[in-house]
Amino acid sequence: MIHFKSVLQDEIAGFLALRKSSKSKSAYDHDRHTLKLFDEYLCSIKCDDKDLTEEQVTGWSGTLTGKSSSIANMVIVVRIFLTQLKGYGVNAYIPPIPRVSDDYVPYIFLDDEMKLIFSIADTLQMGKPRKNTLIHVEFPMILRLMCGCGLRIGETLLLKMKDVDFDIGVLTLKYTKGDKQRLVPMHPTLTKILGQYCMAMGMIGYPEAYLFPTFDPMEPVTVHNAQHKFNFILEQGNIFLPGRKKHQRGPCLHCLRHVFVFKSFANAEKAGRRIDDIVPYLSIYLGHDSLKETEKYLKFSSEMFPDAMELFDGYTAQIFPEVNFDE
Repeated sequence: MIHFKSVLQDEIAGFLALRKSSKSKSAYDHDRHTLKLFDEYLCSIKCDDKDLTEEQVTGWSGTLTGKSSSIANMVIVVRIFLTQLKGYGVNAYIPPIPRVSDDYVPYIFLDDEMKLIFSIADTLQMGKPRKNTLIHVEFPMILRLMCGCGLRIGETLLLKMKDVDFDIGVLTLKYTKGDKQRLVPMHPTLTKILGQYCMAMGMIGYPEAYLFPTFDPMEPVTVHNAQHKFNFILEQGNIFLPGRKKHQRGPCLHCLRHVFVFKSFANAEKAGRRIDDIVPYLSIYLGHDSLKETEKYLKFSSEMFPDAMELFDGYTAQIFPEVNFDE
């Protein structure tokens, strides 16, 4: 349990109690982490007055590191909290939301890199006895679901047998970003492979069983363990991004989602389908709130995919025009 120690400890605890009753667990955890940082900063500057000055609040925001979008999200949480304080008569400075820079560059695995990743994953050996002795068997299936359906790693690991309809080849995702439940169709080949995997794992007939359990069938593999296993595969395959810049993600599990999107566009273009007809459907398939959220998935390296860039750039220029002012 987190204990707050600053002059605003009671106000923070009360604010979070309200947030916990109205927000999803992931949103609440983010708010709690952010306000813990804010609480620690107030303690570090020995703040003993609840009336916060501009210098004090901007001093805290100046300590934040990471992506500009992440920083903006943390500032928004503190803005909401401080606005509530004003309603109680506390004179606190409300910081502006920092501008989010649009410099995100995803890493798109090349075809040869994907073949190497699957080759290594399919030949993983059982390591030293750990909490999950089946990860070497489960991970190849995890990768295939992520690549074949564009799933997030968290969504994949929380899938249960009851979430899979093998008759029509559809996954029901209940635990997603933003708590937006959605249906995800699978390719018939992927559906068949998943069925064979579930039979081999002895899961058929157990609707509450996780597809990717640890030693306890009622406990799923953690995101941390999956990321650790994928990092091992990348290391074995010598796959990395030389000279990676701050705004570049570099190769990671989430990049498989970008590969799925790129392949979807490439296949649609080859089939003669209009790109602007595809984006709305793809946005829904990915579980995005809006087309704007899908925009970053349309940004690919012009050096790696020069033939596709003119197509993508022309489309994004129409639906995401440049603006010369801050919103």
